[in-house]
Amino acid sequence: MTAISTAPASVLPLHLRTLAVDIGGTGTKALVLDDQGIAISPREKLPTPRPATPPAVLDVIADLASRQPHFDRVAVGFPGVVKQGVTFTAPNLHPDWAGFHLERELAARLGKPVRAANDADVQGFGAIHGEGLEMVLTLGTGLGSAQFIDGILVPNLELAHHPFSENRTYEQWLGQKSLDALGEEQWKAKLYEAIELIRRIFNFNMLYLGGGNSRRLNAEELPPDVRTVPNIAGLLGGIALWSDMHGTSLVRAPHSTGAYCAIGKSSLVVVGIETGG
Repeated sequence: MTAISTAPASVLPLHLRTLAVDIGGTGTKALVLDDQGIAISPREKLPTPRPATPPAVLDVIADLASRQPHFDRVAVGFPGVVKQGVTFTAPNLHPDWAGFHLERELAARLGKPVRAANDADVQGFGAIHGEGLEMVLTLGTGLGSAQFIDGILVPNLELAHHPFSENRTYEQWLGQKSLDALGEEQWKAKLYEAIELIRRIFNFNMLYLGGGNSRRLNAEELPPDVRTVPNIAGLLGGIALWSDMHGTSLVRAPHSTGAYCAIGKSSLVVVGIETGG
């Protein structure tokens, strides 16, 4: 379990730098954020190795980290389900990620504390305003999804693998393979169809479209409650993993302005100490 300190934030070290890492199906990216979540180094990118086994991907992250300035901690966006630092699925990486303790193993490799979450969840933290029901779809090698209520994360929303149309899932229609097979215009039409279905199911206040393939979209063609966000949000959102309380059920965006939430207002600060039990 994670030990929780009741000490006020003022007694903890200030001005900590965070290495933000975004693991993608085709590329892995990293940069360093200051304690306010502002990038203070250029983004570095390397190809995600094939096969994308845990040791191979950790090698790439270590290489990226060596190119960055000093950092004190690490935040990782991972393309699959993450619970308490352990990865459970990675459909666009490798089967060996099932049951892999990413936080522990990467911390041992880099010598710094690590927190990890689903990559769409992290990108959402870099995009949302923290008001109402906001959703994120990341359009890349696969399809990522995230949901927030007044800035509070509902973690590991794996919409990608739910049935969507003609006995195929959202990811099968909207991932890179489908874009290559359909062509851009037909792919866009399927995306707009998916957006309308997601709107009827979730009644979102705002939907953000990120990931590498969001650049193919014209903002003027989107409904007023749908916006594109730059891909760098997948790195900038990493600061949220080190803000207030971090876990697998309630994580609040530090800039949220929605309804009152005890988690967001709490004076408790998580300290990354692993204890038995």
